[in-house]
Amino acid sequence: MLCDICKKTEATVHLTQIVEGKILKVDMCEGCSKAKGVQDSAAFSLAELLAGFAPAAQPEEAQAEGPGVQCPTCGMTQADFKKLGRFGCADCWVAFEDGLGPLLKAMHKGDRHVGKVPGKAAHTLVINDRIQELSEHLQKAIRGEQYEEAAGIRDEIRTLEAKLKVA
Repeated sequence: MLCDICKKTEATVHLTQIVEGKILKVDMCEGCSKAKGVQDSAAFSLAELLAGFAPAAQPEEAQAEGPGVQCPTCGMTQADFKKLGRFGCADCWVAFEDGLGPLLKAMHKGDRHVGKVPGKAAHTLVINDRIQELSEHLQKAIRGEQYEEAAGIRDEIRTLEAKLKVA
């Protein structure tokens, strides 16, 4: 991928910034990133880079709006969040909840964290879930006096438990 600035060198610096709910991405070579002052993150704004280092113009109505919603715990406003790109405390997630859904969906695959499980552990979890499911079916079969079906379920549970001991 070529540098978005010089269009000559391979891009090695990849920046992403969220400005007013929109994602801005810039890919730069090392030389252009140094020339634009990317290393000084406090003084660098992707919006300014895209506008040729002119300060990002804000619509007059956005300035007249005021800060918007404010977190009751830390006092962070929507304007602060847009400027910093991060929250001040855990309660900000609740205070700014209405605007986060579309923002998170634009940045990630979804708006819920589903966790991450290592491959080997995932296999164990699948087997444990299946054993739990079969145990419930076993109890129903016993209550319904379906003993042949219950014996088959019991044997399947034993087979899965043996697989767990080997793994």
